[in-house]
Amino acid sequence: MAAAVTQGLPKWERKMRIFLCVFGLVLSVYALHVELSRESNPDYRAMCDLGESVSCSKVFTSRWGRGFGLVQFFVAKDSPLNQPNSVLGIIFYTLQLGLGLTLSKRAAMFLVLSSWVSVAGSLYLASILTFVLGDFCMVCVSTYIINFALLFTNLKRKSAIEGMKEKAG
Repeated sequence: MAAAVTQGLPKWERKMRIFLCVFGLVLSVYALHVELSRESNPDYRAMCDLGESVSCSKVFTSRWGRGFGLVQFFVAKDSPLNQPNSVLGIIFYTLQLGLGLTLSKRAAMFLVLSSWVSVAGSLYLASILTFVLGDFCMVCVSTYIINFALLFTNLKRKSAIEGMKEKAG
């Protein structure tokens, strides 16, 4: 039955999801590594620090690198609720990967809704990157692209699952 159900999903969807989520996880773990290394050693130079205006460590350690720069208005700056954005990315990509393995209509809806939230967050952080920090962060821009691609993938998945449910029902 499971093989028959997956027949209705786009063939590329599973491979694309795995690629995007693994790439997003790698970038998020790297971002967390850079931030923690920079906090413990201010002279640390990351591979993604290519110049004064192309510096991911400058972005990750800015106020917007934790809780989107917004959480600190509601809780203390060092609160456990004010996590680095990279930790949120690790959670997001893990959920996208895990829920993407199910064929549930609810899971598909959650994947789409969480993708919309990630795209909104990406647009917000991209504007901060451009207009406030005046920096270019290759890791950040790569995650924004991944988030948009995951939204596209999730919308296709949701449509396919709804189409399968209509044919079955």
